[in-house]
Amino acid sequence: MFQGVCLSVLASVTFGVLYFYTQLLTGFGSEQTFGWRMISTLPFLTLLMWMIGDLHYIKQVLTQIKKNPWFIWLLIVSSVLVSLQLWLFLWAPMNGRGLEVSLGYFLLPLVLVLIGSLFYKEKLSRFQQIAVLLAILGVAHEIWQQGTIAWETALVAVGYSAYFFLRKKMKTDHLGGFWWDIVIILPIAFYFVFMPTDISQPWPLSCLVWILAGLGFLSALGLGSYILASRFLPMVLFGLLSYLEPILLALVSLMLGEKISSQEWLTYIPIWVAVLLLVIEGAIHLYQQKQKSIMLERNLECYQNRIDEK
Repeated sequence: MFQGVCLSVLASVTFGVLYFYTQLLTGFGSEQTFGWRMISTLPFLTLLMWMIGDLHYIKQVLTQIKKNPWFIWLLIVSSVLVSLQLWLFLWAPMNGRGLEVSLGYFLLPLVLVLIGSLFYKEKLSRFQQIAVLLAILGVAHEIWQQGTIAWETALVAVGYSAYFFLRKKMKTDHLGGFWWDIVIILPIAFYFVFMPTDISQPWPLSCLVWILAGLGFLSALGLGSYILASRFLPMVLFGLLSYLEPILLALVSLMLGEKISSQEWLTYIPIWVAVLLLVIEGAIHLYQQKQKSIMLERNLECYQNRIDEK
């Protein structure tokens, strides 16, 4: 479990570093940065999959395509959904919209809770019901204040939820599925990289190569750590640790000069409290599981002692 915790924290910290790392690429536009990220991530992702023995998932998806050629259209939709998120992740801090994106990541688990309730008939606990109501309150305040909710926030919360839901239905919720997402979007990535632009790049070519390699390495490291952590950790603990990422994204956004206005506090506070309630519920669940495990061990020990006495 300790290994899983370390991997989850590493993933969140890596994503936070990536948010700040984009400042090194201010000479590029967000589209060019996105293109370079996709191109540079693929070799590092492939290497990571080879190291952990996941390359067979690539062939598994290819087999699905051969059996059902229409499956490629679902893969294209999956690729577009995640590509929008990866582009937004780079665009937001470059354009002073990092807080709106981090708010979307705070809302994401709450939207997933609603999806579980609506599509999988999962019953909401009391904590989850209160959390959802608080999130609705925060979103309602934002709509009342601004007339709408920031499109960046909505795209993360709804778009990522749709992506996760689709991948689960397609049974491609593994690194192989993400590998195909990148491969499918590569033509657009190359177009973005080589499209004409008036933006000048301040870095010499030798430095730029290392910066782009670092972009690919960090992307693959963050994703790989995240996927591996999900294997080593109980789902509840994995979900709790995932909240570290939006917290770090919000902190990085504030470090980059963004501010929360006085009118926005009534949007952020209810959503943060909602997330806190989910964390508290998860902590209680983990404690109860731990107590059950201790009681089981004690009962087994008592049973063994009785057998030994006989």
